[in-house]
Amino acid sequence: MIDRAPALTEKPSIRLGLHENIGQFGLLVLVNAFVGAMVGMERSILPAIAEHDFHLVARAAVLSFIVVFGIAKALANYAAGHLSDRIGRKRVLVAGWLVATPVPFMLMWAPTWNWILAANALLGLSQGLTWSTTVIMKIDLVGPARRGLAMGLNEFAGYVAVAGAALLTGVLAARYGLRPEPFYPGIVFVTIGLLLSMVLVRETRMHAALESRLHDHSEGAHNARSVFWRTTVTDSNLSSVSQAGLVNNLNDGMAWGLFPLCFAAAGMNLTQIGVLTAIYPATWGVAQVITGAVSDRLGRKWLIAAGMVVQAGGIIIVSIAQGFSGFAAGSGVLGLGTAMVYPTLLAAVGDVAHPLWRASAVGVYRLWRDLGYAIGALLAGLCADLVGLTATLQLTSAITFMSGVVVALRVVESGPSWADVSKASLQVVNSATTKEKGTL
Repeated sequence: MIDRAPALTEKPSIRLGLHENIGQFGLLVLVNAFVGAMVGMERSILPAIAEHDFHLVARAAVLSFIVVFGIAKALANYAAGHLSDRIGRKRVLVAGWLVATPVPFMLMWAPTWNWILAANALLGLSQGLTWSTTVIMKIDLVGPARRGLAMGLNEFAGYVAVAGAALLTGVLAARYGLRPEPFYPGIVFVTIGLLLSMVLVRETRMHAALESRLHDHSEGAHNARSVFWRTTVTDSNLSSVSQAGLVNNLNDGMAWGLFPLCFAAAGMNLTQIGVLTAIYPATWGVAQVITGAVSDRLGRKWLIAAGMVVQAGGIIIVSIAQGFSGFAAGSGVLGLGTAMVYPTLLAAVGDVAHPLWRASAVGVYRLWRDLGYAIGALLAGLCADLVGLTATLQLTSAITFMSGVVVALRVVESGPSWADVSKASLQVVNSATTKEKGTL
């Protein structure tokens, strides 16, 4: 059974809300930037390393590192959600950083491709533990009123860092070569991220316990199996969100692996590839601050459905582009569509899941979502070998469009009324404070 939140005596200092927890929230945004930078450092150059240093020719073999990364991250996401409910968020976060410590060194000095695969397995485990936990902790801190904005800020930090690290390693590779210099920044990223998490980050389970007073407590008792089944199949919102997350990351796995190869085939140099590779996550990252907040006001359903359609359009543009400007436009449109979807999906999970099993539900959602990396890379590699890059991109676009249709047909709007939830949150906090004052 998933343990109910421990009996806690909330102090007056425990509050729900972005403003009330701005110090810890800002710290977690910074930590997630370093989480994103860790995966960004290999985003623009690892396909080139596969071909240049290890002489891999088949697209499926080149993209095998994404398959390994995606499976490892998906399983770690599930574990992170379950463990966060049982042993606390901070412990899981620190463990994730410890797992990441050997990754930059393995990428720098890997003598065989299997070492690269092992490094990506560790990177996937680390990303699942750290990124999932920062998501859960931010949801804990802000409460229900600004959940979309909180997720927008979280993903903004992570994916702007992905873009910055991708651009940085592309520039370093063009100047110094593919290895080892482009991976030196990774040592800095993992060191700072680990120290911040160990020394300054505080546990947030007590905030989830406070928020649980807003909910029907009969919804709080769920074991791991029931949460998994509900999030995957029986709840129309959670299951639709899970499939949309999977297809979203199927796109990302495809873009991660095939876009650099597509750009190189069109004659782009390493610096241009680094810039083009950064446009997509940079647009995604920056726009999420707006789209996350918009979902708090206008709702989740149609922003998700429309975002999937916009993503499909961006992929089509890249598939028919002939030069730098066309590739840049398609990457930007894909990033905008992803920004409409990404934080909104997380907020939608938070809307439906009870605080006492929310971390586990987030873990199940992120399990399916990040399996999309593996499925996307495997599908993209096999299809590219069989029918070529252009046809593979167009197939991915069609799958993405259909995912948006599923959301439009099955999801029931879950976005809360901001004003109503703000009042409810304030009432709970005031009630807790009054009760404690009466016991002093």
